[in-house]
Amino acid sequence: MGALEGRVAVITGAGRGIGREHALLFAREGAAVVVNDLGGSNDGEGTDVGPAQDVANEIVAAGGKAVANTDNVATWDGARNLIELAVSELGGLDIVINNAGILRDGFIAGLEESQWDAVVAVHLKGHAAVLHHAAAYWKAQSKAGNQPNAAVVNTASASGVTVPNAGQANYGAAKAGIAALTLVAADELERYGVRVNAIAPIARTRLTLATPGMGAILGVEVEDGEFDSFSPANISPLVAYLASDKCQVTGKVFAVQGEAISELAGWHDVKTIETEGPWLIDDIAARLP
Repeated sequence: MGALEGRVAVITGAGRGIGREHALLFAREGAAVVVNDLGGSNDGEGTDVGPAQDVANEIVAAGGKAVANTDNVATWDGARNLIELAVSELGGLDIVINNAGILRDGFIAGLEESQWDAVVAVHLKGHAAVLHHAAAYWKAQSKAGNQPNAAVVNTASASGVTVPNAGQANYGAAKAGIAALTLVAADELERYGVRVNAIAPIARTRLTLATPGMGAILGVEVEDGEFDSFSPANISPLVAYLASDKCQVTGKVFAVQGEAISELAGWHDVKTIETEGPWLIDDIAARLP
């Protein structure tokens, strides 16, 4: 029996990179998988059923169960279709892995509106849209007396939660929003038997190799027999654990790469100044770090 035996998982952005590794591992661990991928380029342009279908075919050829899907999760209707497909074709929904993403980097002074909108739509809205329709399904199941034991794993980034990256205002803001969305969703959905966590992964993917400064670090070739610390396959075991029905963790954000998993904490008070009356600008200037 695999860790995900009998569970139905929706994985977005699963045609390549980290998402592909999630889908393959989930299938090996016994899950039936909806492999979602629009099949577009790094910047989200174009569509191609090939990446999602290839992964689904690979799973089926290995004896697993999978269906391909190319709906656009950045739209409410696309996200609805994705969740309905899992229920109609695979018999239910136990797991959502929000992983789809694109890059349209640019410095703030020169950033175009379309660059901002596209990245926020795919990352933040794409997470929220899929989560919305999945949550509605699980709420209905709970109200009907079929309490779920469900899990959501969202994909944040160091760019949004720990290491600001110049040129990625749109991406970093969306990823920070995903971390916040995760905490709110965990609080809201616990009553329906749903756990919600997030990861901030570091791995070699199309997007990270295209990020200035990252390609030189992550693209280094590994000698045969050496551990490849930046392989995207290193990310998936944590995600599989968080998605398993034995896991009780919720409302957490984890940084994960080849050799390390770290629990992250958000904004917190590092120093407080107080006053017994109205604030004076000079007083603030003298006392604020």
